This record gives sequence, structure tokens and C-alpha cells, in this order.
Amino acid sequence: MGLFEKKKTPQAATDPQSDEIYQKIKTYHQYSEGALRFVKHPFRTLFEKPINILYVSVPSGLIVLIIGLAMAVQQGGPGALLTSTFVDDVAVFTTVIIVGPLAITDLLEGRRIASIEAALPNFFRDLAGMHESGMTLPGAIHLVSQAEYGALTPHIRQLDQRISWNFAFIDAIRQLGKEIPIPLVERSVDLVARASDAGGDIVEVLRAAGKDSAEYVVMKTDRKNNMFIYVIIILASFAVFLFVVMILVSSFLKTMADLGAETGASSQAGFNLGGFDLALYVRVFSHAGMFQGFFSGLVAGVMGEGRVTAGLKYSVLMLIIAWATFRFMV
Repeated sequence: MGLFEKKKTPQAATDPQSDEIYQKIKTYHQYSEGALRFVKHPFRTLFEKPINILYVSVPSGLIVLIIGLAMAVQQGGPGALLTSTFVDDVAVFTTVIIVGPLAITDLLEGRRIASIEAALPNFFRDLAGMHESGMTLPGAIHLVSQAEYGALTPHIRQLDQRISWNFAFIDAIRQLGKEIPIPLVERSVDLVARASDAGGDIVEVLRAAGKDSAEYVVMKTDRKNNMFIYVIIILASFAVFLFVVMILVSSFLKTMADLGAETGASSQAGFNLGGFDLALYVRVFSHAGMFQGFFSGLVAGVMGEGRVTAGLKYSVLMLIIAWATFRFMV
């Protein structure tokens, strides 16, 4: 704000129209970042980055948690917080409400990034081919912008608009890199801009950028395919754990509980299982299954895609499966 005040001339300071323009510029910058930007563009801000969805999901989850705990205390007293399975249900629903939207938005963002990375080599190759055939660079960009490049298409059309507004190619391509904060795009755009600024052959530069981005996409795809087997192993081990626990509860633990009820009723001396609490063991196993499912999903995301947030979709899915297994099947 102080910046704009320093740039004012004495004439502008007394001109109401100039003051109004400066005030609009200040207001625009205030609402372009921080909390005020969320007030003006709530939906756009929420979906710009997957992590932004937590501004809504965390308060919603906390409200559900507070209401659920209050209901548990009202029905069973403070001791219900440690003994009631309703508290487990509230904790699961709270986790799903907080993490679920983040998992969905991260999944959609991952698909958008994959679409941009897959289309980037084709964009550079097509642009180089058209420019090499005799078209001017603005004409080649305009023609390329009419093609379909998945999630990269709207950004290419914005690049074409900047070129049509007499932006220099280097400035326009650098702005493209700022709009798409993806390492591959930033690296490729920086390569093209630096080489063009140094006076190199633009066709060769575009071909080199296309080749480099294509190799990156191939390497990333190969890594994902090679690590997919480990993701399957993690999911399979979780399923085996649930199956073993179900067999253990339905056969061994229930038999022990029945035996404990018989020995407790007969009041015989010696080995007595009258204090065997089957519900306690089932609850402990349910906690173990839900914790294993949630954190195994995070590990699967790191191993499969190299990001913790990429494993949230597995975490939410396995958490719900574990909860439903112990809630309705055990």
C-alpha cells in the first residue's frame, strides 16, 4: 500500500479520479492474496490447491467431533468416552470428513497434473514443427491453441492471447510457467526462455524441451508401474490382517468367552475365565485394524506416487473397510 502512495504525484494526490483509481488498485491487491482473497473468491481459492480444502473440512470435522462426544457423554456419562463404541464411530466419521475431501481434491489434481505432463511434449513438438514449416511463431501458437491438449489447453489459449496482445514470446512463455506450478513445466519453460533469450534456434530449443519432457514422463510412468506391485502388497496385507482377525474373533475369542461364562457360573476352583471381556478384545483389534489401514494407505501413497497426500485415498478407503468390518461383521 505504501508503494502506491510513493508513486503518487502532487497532481494525482489532489485529483479525485486518480485517488479512486489508486484505491481500486489497492483493493484489488488486498483481495488477491491471504484471507481476503478467500472472502472474495471462496470456491476458486478452495480448489486452487488440494490443501486449501482443509479450510472447510477441518472446521466441519471438529463440529461433528464435538457434537458426537457431547452425545456420548450425555447418554453414558464421562466414562463412555473410554468404553463406548459410539466414540469410535464419531472418530471415524470425523477423520473421513476432514481427510476425505483432501483425498478427492488431491486425486483430481494428480490427474490434472498427469494430463498436463503428458500433453507438454506434444505441444512443444507441434509448435516446433509448425514453426519449422515456415509459419511465424505467433501464427504457430495460434494454430496450436485450437488443438486439444487436455488440461494444458486453456493455458495454451491464454498464451495465444498474450502473444496477440504483443507480448514478447519470452515474457509470455515465462508467464505460462508461473501459471502452472509443476516442476516439469517450470523446468521446460525456463529452458525455452533462456535459450530464446540467448539467441538460439527456437526450433531446436522447442524440440529439446519436448524430448526432455517426454523422457521425464516416461521415467515417471515406469517408476509408477514398477512400484505398483508394492501398493498391491500393502493392500493385500491389510486384507489378510482383517481376515485373520475375523477368524480369531469368531473361533478362538468367542470360545474363550463362552468358556469364561461357564466357569464363572459354576464357581469352580482353579482355572477361571469368568473375567474374560470379549468386547474389549474386539475393540482393541478394531483400533489396530483402523490404525493399520489409515497409515498403510499413507505408505502406499509414498511408495506408489512419491507423495503422502496421494495415499489419502487408500487411507480413507481402508479406514472405512476396517470400521465396517468390525461394526457389522465381527
